[in-house]
Amino acid sequence: MGVKQEFGKKIKRMRLNRGLTQEELAEAVDLSQCAMSGIETGENFASAETIDKLVSALDTTLEELFATNHLKVEEDLRQEIDEKLNSLNNDSEKLVIVYNVIQSLLKE
Repeated sequence: MGVKQEFGKKIKRMRLNRGLTQEELAEAVDLSQCAMSGIETGENFASAETIDKLVSALDTTLEELFATNHLKVEEDLRQEIDEKLNSLNNDSEKLVIVYNVIQSLLKE
């Protein structure tokens, strides 16, 4: 998948996580809904000015917007998760939180 498509997927995911419609986000960044759709589908890329407005409208940072840690190889992700879980072995409160998060993910 290309950069424009990955960026568009990220914008859409962040928009949905914040409970915004495509129309609401487009309005917040001074774009037409058609232009926002083009960004989310990866047909178009946002200008620097639009990226600044997206950061503000999505209440995020440039770092989070362009983070690529979700592109890691599955094996690497599993290893990192195992390492992080092992570091929690003395914190039962955090282990319960992790357990509950995993349970809720499995219900989807």
